[in-house]
Amino acid sequence: MRKRTRSILEELNNLHASRGDEAIQSTGTNIIESAVNLLQRINETYDAKTATELERRFLNSIRAGSSKKFVTGVNKVIESKK
Repeated sequence: MRKRTRSILEELNNLHASRGDEAIQSTGTNIIESAVNLLQRINETYDAKTATELERRFLNSIRAGSSKKFVTGVNKVIESKK
């Protein structure tokens, strides 16, 4: 069973890899749409000052390649509500 499962997973991986540019475009589009939706939710949920700060942290986290700054910002907002 393991050999067969591994074979199916390998085939799926190869299929994904063979799509190359198309897969990158599709993934990029999905990520951008998700980011836009997140920013809209932030603006709907928080006051202007907090939303601006969270947006800044979100964009800086993407630039830095780490979610730490964004998580810290969200945690600060959660703590301030308590």
